[in-house]
Amino acid sequence: MAFQQGLSGLNIASKALDAISNNVANSTTVGFKQSSAQFSDLYASTLGGGGKAQIGIGATVIGVAQQFSQGNITVTSNPLDLAINGEGFFRVSDNGSTIYTRNGQFSVDKSGYIVNPSGYRLTGYGVDADDNIIVTAPIDLRIDTALSGGEPRATVGADLAVNLDSRLAAPANPVFSPTDTTSFSYSTSLTSYDSLGNSHIMSLYFVKTATPNQWNVHTALDGGAATAATAVTFNSNGGLVGPNTLPQSFAITTGATSPLAFDLDLTGSTQFGSAFSVNAVAQDGFASGRLSGISVSPEGVLQGRYTNGQSRNLGQVVMATFQNPDGMTQLGSNGWAETSFSGPPAIGAPGSGNRGGLQPAAVEDSNVDLTAELVNMITQQRAYQANAQSIKTQDQIMQTLVNLR
Repeated sequence: MAFQQGLSGLNIASKALDAISNNVANSTTVGFKQSSAQFSDLYASTLGGGGKAQIGIGATVIGVAQQFSQGNITVTSNPLDLAINGEGFFRVSDNGSTIYTRNGQFSVDKSGYIVNPSGYRLTGYGVDADDNIIVTAPIDLRIDTALSGGEPRATVGADLAVNLDSRLAAPANPVFSPTDTTSFSYSTSLTSYDSLGNSHIMSLYFVKTATPNQWNVHTALDGGAATAATAVTFNSNGGLVGPNTLPQSFAITTGATSPLAFDLDLTGSTQFGSAFSVNAVAQDGFASGRLSGISVSPEGVLQGRYTNGQSRNLGQVVMATFQNPDGMTQLGSNGWAETSFSGPPAIGAPGSGNRGGLQPAAVEDSNVDLTAELVNMITQQRAYQANAQSIKTQDQIMQTLVNLR
């Protein structure tokens, strides 16, 4: 009798419709990967073997295969949203349990950890005191509130490149005074910072001397007394002979480390027959700042930006790949776990090995093709109807046998 075959057909068609319905329901779920039911035929085995007259006894579901094809990438306004373009999974932690996901919707919780909508913490590599990435066992990535203030740094070096007009004569007043413009040829300034992040204006005065190709340089901090002259010499081609570095030291009263001492490097300065100009100016100190934004590079490097114009590395996102992703088990909440069938995870930085790169401020859409799923739904509906018809036909045959006299 064909009841068993028809019943198994109804069962697998129902399971296939379940898988299709689950795909359709998750067609807008970020990072979702579609699945499909897989079937096999059934045959009764006997000790004597089958033979050409053997008839199958139906079909069964042997598995549900996941399709890890790439989903479309949609741009968002959240800088912590991350989309994987290629192979791999984000590695997240749920109270110590490791979960893998393709859902890159991340934010910062009240404790400063980077978490997904389920509260799982994103893991990655940490940084040392110099903001260098430490490639060790992944840790929960955290934006440490103790570091979010952007600590200040005192100036330890400054660079200044100027052009001094070789055509200029010595000033009319031979006695230098920072308040008398007739006693110096040119002046400029640069900002420096003490250990507390307070800014100080250092003024520089250039005085042409009667000696050819020689200039005296005076400096002063915050309008205070000027330093003694330092003679700077140029060659006949306008190049700086020396000294290239002028040590600076100023007493300060802000409560910061005193004196404020740093080296002023004049390398690149020239003496040509053209107007005075400041060609380059730089110094390495900065004031304190507040965290103003976070960005993530395609390599997964998490970087904080501060209101003082500085930036620092906060960590690096890691990704995991598997030899057999289809062997992973689904946990719900857009998560998978490794199994003996998937093999162990290979952990590394995005873009390394066969791992895909990251696209910040974007998410990966579900890879469900709604059109294909609706066609599959019609196909399985027809299969269900056909199997139901086979049961109905068998019932009619049974009824004919019962009515025999």
